[in-house]
Amino acid sequence: MRSLIGILDLSTEEIDGLIRVAEDIIANPDAYREKCKGKKLATLFFEPSTRTRLSFEAAMYELGGNVLGFSEATSSSVAKGESVADTIRTVNCYADIIAMRHPKEGAPLVASAKSQVPVINAGDGGHNHPTQTLTDLLTIHREKGRLCDLTVGFCGDLKFGRTVHSLIEALSRYTGIRIVLISPDELRLPEYMQNKLDSLDNVTFTETKDLEAAIPDLDILYMTRVQKERFFNEADYIRLKDSYILTPEKLTGAKADLSILHPLPRVNEISVAVDDDPRACYFRQALNGKFIRMALMLMLLDIQ
Repeated sequence: MRSLIGILDLSTEEIDGLIRVAEDIIANPDAYREKCKGKKLATLFFEPSTRTRLSFEAAMYELGGNVLGFSEATSSSVAKGESVADTIRTVNCYADIIAMRHPKEGAPLVASAKSQVPVINAGDGGHNHPTQTLTDLLTIHREKGRLCDLTVGFCGDLKFGRTVHSLIEALSRYTGIRIVLISPDELRLPEYMQNKLDSLDNVTFTETKDLEAAIPDLDILYMTRVQKERFFNEADYIRLKDSYILTPEKLTGAKADLSILHPLPRVNEISVAVDDDPRACYFRQALNGKFIRMALMLMLLDIQ
């Protein structure tokens, strides 16, 4: 029995394999309609979510399985003081696999240690979000045809952005990756992540505060929102929330085949005027999340 807590739990060969299965699901959906018949997914979401929770649920339904669970902590026995460990032991009685989101970093790891069924980390605080990373990698592969030899710009909240941290870790294992970090000083990539990048021979990275100057060199632009829920001081959030807003004008010098990604939800860091640009990939990215989660659940349930 195996769980997925962080993206580094998967080898690059396994990631490539998941992408191949997801591509096959897209091409041959009927072949997968009953792969999980009789299986149940528990979605334990202690923190709000739209895309992640619904894509997990849609993924299991499209595999022929069923879904149970809750979408907020107040609707579970945690509101009565139940521990994560006890919740997991209870859910084990009813489900074959668990997708869990929790505001506390490390909670899914604790859950996996107590679980008799696979646990998928669907986001823990500002730490990890491996299935979003798999979604991002599938999107990049579908848009670019490769996961190597790319210049990737990460813009916005690089400090608290768990999707940024996970994707950087995943991409750093491929060759020819150049990373451009675009943020205000207060939202720079954490020091421990910068130290990781410093230690890698196959990745180069630069930092800048100037989005427009960075755009022309990018193959991928990964925009992020400034996350109000991660701030202790609302004044700091208000001061920083509009640091970067991507508009059609700022894309004037961009490559014709630039791919613009965003893990969503968007607030106002990408103008809606960009949505009709063929380089805007973020809604295709949201759809890709369903397919890669289908592939992941098949792998963890050992269903061929």
